[in-house]
Amino acid sequence: MADYQTKLGDLATLDIALVAASIDPKETAQKTASELGLKFPVAYGLDCQAISSATGAFFEPEKKFLHATGFLLKPDGKIQVAAYSTGPLGRLTPADVVQLVKLLKSK
Repeated sequence: MADYQTKLGDLATLDIALVAASIDPKETAQKTASELGLKFPVAYGLDCQAISSATGAFFEPEKKFLHATGFLLKPDGKIQVAAYSTGPLGRLTPADVVQLVKLLKSK
């Protein structure tokens, strides 16, 4: 999330809105957002199993957490790209998003 915060200007130039979501309770999510200096919305209190079922995000049942999952939505709200992580790799980076949106807008 911190990486996206540093690229908010680049994303805004391309009319890209950003929203993060967390399974953490409100207080924990707010603390994280504050510590990282996030200036974009962070949803909180998501139900791991429900989100996993709805999106296909990988759910770690023993530790009760979701692996990082990223979506780039088209202007109509449909998914353009989804990135599903099963560990510490495999995330959409801000650079990936900027490059892809520039490509799509050029077509």
